[in-house]
Amino acid sequence: MIKAKKSLGQNFLIDKNVSRRIVESVSPQKGDLIIEIGPGTGALTHLLTEFAGRVIAFEIDTRLVEGLRLSLSASNLEVIEADALDLDWKQFLTGRRQSGAERLRVRVVANLPYYISTAILQKLIEQHDLIFDMTLMLQTEVVERIAAAPGGRDYGYLSVLVQYYSEAGKLFDVPPSAFRPAPKVNSAVVRLVMRERPPVEVSSEDDFFALVRAAFAQRRKTILNNLKAAHARLAFNIPIEQALEQAKIDSRTRAEALSLADFAALHRAMTRK
Repeated sequence: MIKAKKSLGQNFLIDKNVSRRIVESVSPQKGDLIIEIGPGTGALTHLLTEFAGRVIAFEIDTRLVEGLRLSLSASNLEVIEADALDLDWKQFLTGRRQSGAERLRVRVVANLPYYISTAILQKLIEQHDLIFDMTLMLQTEVVERIAAAPGGRDYGYLSVLVQYYSEAGKLFDVPPSAFRPAPKVNSAVVRLVMRERPPVEVSSEDDFFALVRAAFAQRRKTILNNLKAAHARLAFNIPIEQALEQAKIDSRTRAEALSLADFAALHRAMTRK
């Protein structure tokens, strides 16, 4: 038995029913390239190799890499020792999804360490055009933020980012007892299916998300006050008050009340010449 490292935020999945349920939710096919991040002791890996065309598992812990290579001999499995946060995902995915004359459907499966889950999620979302979907086990709090609707305290920048690029849906909860050692937080599995096109149109995604980030900068402040504080950085073409009026947004509103469509309307008003 390999002891979990606190420094890497390791909590190994040991519940076989949960493992089976996750893989059933993924429903891997022979035409799929499954990218597994943080395979740990292989609770999901061996099941994924039974059904997927190819499985590439990224693991940062040398001990676990060696263990996986010794215990799993599937011809369609490749275990790579690497830090998912440092990887050039665009270059990697572009090079690996081609298998002979066949282009494999890229799907991500991961049990992400809590302390880096949001950072890895944002890096993967950036590759939305190369990934079909992601099935992720995350801290329940993060899943609630991802899937939150406008108007609630969980709704924020991460909600807008993920929902712009994907359709997000929580699948099921996972209790602490499913892991060794048991974490002090609850977990949940979420599925993100990448959209072929975003639900709203914006002229510049970089500028759009800079606007969203500024709007949520201080949650207790109104949208007007947050945007005023970021005025120089955002380079408005018209006064903020005028942009809000044109977008039909009350200046006293807080960012958490705005939908994707509202943010898109505000962005259009701001950039209109």
